[in-house]
Formats: sequence, structure tokens, C-alpha cells
Amino acid sequence: MSATGEVSAGKPGRGRRVILWRHGQTSWNVERRFQGSTDVPLTEAGISQARRAARLLVNLKPDAIIASDLQRAAATAAELAGLTGLEVAHDEALRETYAGVWQGLTHEEIIARYGEEYAAWKRGEPVRRGGGELETEVADRAAPVVLRHTEKLPDDGTLVVVSHGGTIRTTIGRLLGLQAQHWESLGGLSNCCWSVLGEGARGWRLLEHNAGTLPEPVLGDDD
Repeated sequence: MSATGEVSAGKPGRGRRVILWRHGQTSWNVERRFQGSTDVPLTEAGISQARRAARLLVNLKPDAIIASDLQRAAATAAELAGLTGLEVAHDEALRETYAGVWQGLTHEEIIARYGEEYAAWKRGEPVRRGGGELETEVADRAAPVVLRHTEKLPDDGTLVVVSHGGTIRTTIGRLLGLQAQHWESLGGLSNCCWSVLGEGARGWRLLEHNAGTLPEPVLGDDD
């Protein structure tokens, strides 16, 4: 990472891909309750989503899988690991944004209690939601992990990163070199959908976003 916060794609022309895959549905997603770093398990529907998505992603022939150590991401990653035979490397740096007192509150409760803070975040201002992490701090911890594992790939290799909606968005923003106030322009991911970054001559390019299903509502902390 450079002094300006930009992240290099490494050696150009190696043709590597990064698939950033959001975890399956949880009960808190359905309730529109802010999860953050709270360790909430998948619902039965979430497990089914992970299994369906894994059957699609296995066809992309991943070379490595890394995942957040929170159980909703770890269980999602396990479905793909079971089909590929790959071992999942878990890393707490891939966890969702810690959001302090917002965690456990519904969307409506957050707006009612912290409306100005919520509005400032949506405007792209640097906000410690609930007294927690800045989005740039999430990118600071997550993006280097993704790049470190990407460097281990063979030419034309594929890395699957199983994480959370907010963390994926900040990581994509950082890898694309977008300024933080513009990360909101990247729409949220539906449960068990993914985005694909490809390595080009001038850095990372967004090849697909929110892929994987017919249109589904985005239920998560970054909506």
C-alpha cells in the first residue's frame, strides 16, 4: 500500500482474478438488523444459498479460498471447499465493519436514534458508525490480506474471498483506486452473490458486480 492509501495490483499481465463472495442469509439480514462483527449464523435458507452458489463458483476453478472467521462467512466458504477440495484460510481481517452501538439495531432504529450520523455516512463522509471503524480502516485491514493471497496465485489463477457486504465494498473500492467518498457508488451485494475483479495492465478492473442470482433484495449492513 502506498502512502496515499492506494494499493498496487502487483505485476501486470498475469491475468489473475479475485472473486469477492458475500455470505448467505442470516436471521439478522431478514430482520434488517445491523450485524457488523456480531457472529450470527446462517439460516437454513442461507445454507441453501451457499450450496447453490458453490455449485456455480466451482466451475470457475478457484485456486484458493480465504474467508472471514465469522461463522456466516466460514460456513459459506465451507460449501465451496467441499466441492473443490481446497482448504479455507480464515482471517479476522476479513470480518465485517465493527459498528459499536449500531450492532443489533434494526435499520429503522438506527435512523431513529442516529439519523444524522446515518445521513452523513450515506453522503460519503468519514463516519465511525456507532463509534466503530471507519470504512477506510476496514479497507486498510482487508485489502492487504486479499493482495497477499493473490500474489500466491499462479498466472491466470483465481482467488475466492468469502466476506461481508461492507467489507467487500470497501475492498473493491480500495483495489480499484477509487476515493473513499465514492465507494457508495458501488451497489450492495445480495446474500451469496459475488463480484469479480480481473487483473489488467493498469491494475484491477471490475468485471462483474452482484452476480450469481436473479435479482434479489440487498439485505445487509451496507444498504
